[in-house]
Amino acid sequence: MKEVVRIVQELVPRLGEQESDPVPLGGGITNRNFRVRMGGRDYVVRVPGKDTDLLGIDRVAERDANEKAAELGLAPRVVAMLTDPPCLVTEFVEGIEMGSSDLRDRGMLDRVAGALERLHSSGLELPTSFNAFEVVDDYARTASERGVKAPPSFAEARGHADKIRAALSGPEHAPAPCHNDLLAANFIRGEGLIWIVDWEYAGMGDRYFDLGNFSVNNELDDAGQEALLRAYFGEEPGERRIATLRLFRFMSDFREAMWGVVQSGVSELDFDFNDYAEKHFQRLHDAAADPRFSRWLQQAAG
Repeated sequence: MKEVVRIVQELVPRLGEQESDPVPLGGGITNRNFRVRMGGRDYVVRVPGKDTDLLGIDRVAERDANEKAAELGLAPRVVAMLTDPPCLVTEFVEGIEMGSSDLRDRGMLDRVAGALERLHSSGLELPTSFNAFEVVDDYARTASERGVKAPPSFAEARGHADKIRAALSGPEHAPAPCHNDLLAANFIRGEGLIWIVDWEYAGMGDRYFDLGNFSVNNELDDAGQEALLRAYFGEEPGERRIATLRLFRFMSDFREAMWGVVQSGVSELDFDFNDYAEKHFQRLHDAAADPRFSRWLQQAAG
């Protein structure tokens, strides 16, 4: 808490006198977040975890992405950023925390699809790029440098990823501004809208990673996946789009698994990152073992 106290003191000249003690906000497994009232307003102070740059996070790029998303009405407004001690400060928005079951509701699914489509088609240029096929390799190298070995299943998963990458082509895979971390905890339901928070992995990437990431993290079944695509594209999804979404569910789990491997050797947070990695490796293994996997590759290739 000493670091947070110092941060708040640094923020007083910008945001006004402190009116409450910082209150920890739960849910984060990379950073620590606190709610604090200053100058008559409530703010969220986001304190980065240890060595998060090893996860490919650029804090300046995060601020830029958050600011641009706020302009689109998708994220809370950024009000300050400090580099020493480091933190990002955003407006606190009133709303309801979302769970995966909430996000699987058809009405909410439509809202999420609309928000993602608005982001992806906005024409915004973000300062960093995000390529899941490269991220998993980067994480493997980083883990090795930190004395953490990737599990034996990495090589098999890497082979499947190569096949997925080779199957992709066409304008729908052109770089677009993406969030890339669509866990339920990063959604807040406001009055007639939905907020998306935590833009630290945002970058120019493949829209299907966002769609697959949201889909698998929130456990959409086959009908839910098709409903997401239908709401996003505004038409019935063909087999190519459905297959591509399912392949990017695999890539989302591969990224999450390797993220957990790196975090197991880096993070100081009280969280079982080994279990997190194992869960996602098992899920991607199950996806690759699906008898439809080879057909998805063919369909995604058109």
